[in-house]
Amino acid sequence: MSATPTQALPRERDPKVARRAALLAAAREVFTVRGYHDAKVDDIVAAANVAKGTFYLYFEDKRSVFAELVDQVVAQLTAAIVRVDVDADIEDQVRRNIRGVIGVLRDDPLVVRLLLSYAPGLDPAFESHLRAFYDGVKRLLEASLLEGQALGIVARGDVRIFAAFTIGGLKELLLDASRAEAGAAYESPALEEAVLRLLEGMYLIVGRPVRP
Repeated sequence: MSATPTQALPRERDPKVARRAALLAAAREVFTVRGYHDAKVDDIVAAANVAKGTFYLYFEDKRSVFAELVDQVVAQLTAAIVRVDVDADIEDQVRRNIRGVIGVLRDDPLVVRLLLSYAPGLDPAFESHLRAFYDGVKRLLEASLLEGQALGIVARGDVRIFAAFTIGGLKELLLDASRAEAGAAYESPALEEAVLRLLEGMYLIVGRPVRP
């Protein structure tokens, strides 16, 4: 069927959107090779094959590029956590949530390594953004845990403490998993099972829900 005057034809991707995405992809590659602190804007524009002035049309500096990469991870983490239905298989749903979170973090090992191994004090402005990242993840987890308590699948207790333990444990697991020498011990199924059992030991009820 041909388009009528009131029907919009599909448009090609906005070149500005494509250029911004290309700069982000180039920055990710540069950060992977050189690390955050040694990377320069010159390296990013060279990898993206654009003029330096083009970079500054989209980003203020390399910190703003990395901040956007971090924000993308937070958005993906938010989307990966799905509300649990207590009338369905709880353990299966919890496993899917764990798998989703691990998948997001393992699909972007660069960002994970930089987030988890960053040395405080090297860049106060970047450190501030990093704290904001952890605060955002913690709020997301605390909200999920509160909902889990209301559903009877999370034990009673202070969700702030539960969240802090969970984030701390996942940080160490994922940082170790990002190192190639860790080997098969951190393949997804094994990691998923380990996280599930750790959460069971701390606060998670994966059997019959217990109403508060």
